[in-house]
Amino acid sequence: MKKLHIYVDTSVIGGCEDEEFSDISLGLWSRFKSGAFTLVVSDLTIQELAGAPASVRRHLQDVPESHQVQIGLTEEVKELADAYLAHGVVGPGSLADALHVALATVAGVDILVSWNFKHIVNFGRISLFNAVNLERGYGRIEIRTPAEVLYEGQEEDV
Repeated sequence: MKKLHIYVDTSVIGGCEDEEFSDISLGLWSRFKSGAFTLVVSDLTIQELAGAPASVRRHLQDVPESHQVQIGLTEEVKELADAYLAHGVVGPGSLADALHVALATVAGVDILVSWNFKHIVNFGRISLFNAVNLERGYGRIEIRTPAEVLYEGQEEDV
């Protein structure tokens, strides 16, 4: 079975050090470290992490390079993010959020995970991101919280 390629935005990495999100974020992170999932990280995420405390940045370094794929900002990504803004999916102040979704879409990842409920993991916005994607010839993007990905496929207590 193919390993899931999962794009993480900065909120997931920061969530590893946040009391509210750490258990689930660290659980997902352990799956990246073990190679159960492939971590897809962008130049944008790395740039955003530059100002973060070392305790946050180290989580990215803890995942072996063999379990990571790095993707970069391209003109195609920027054009798709601009289309999200032009369609009012998010406002100009949320360009970075639009870029994260565009990066994941253009890269063709299986899932984008985020803790950003306002601009990314938001039912209405997900529909709008996907409407723009389809209009521009891209596939739909799955956007989920780390909890939804972490618990997917685990056996339930009966």
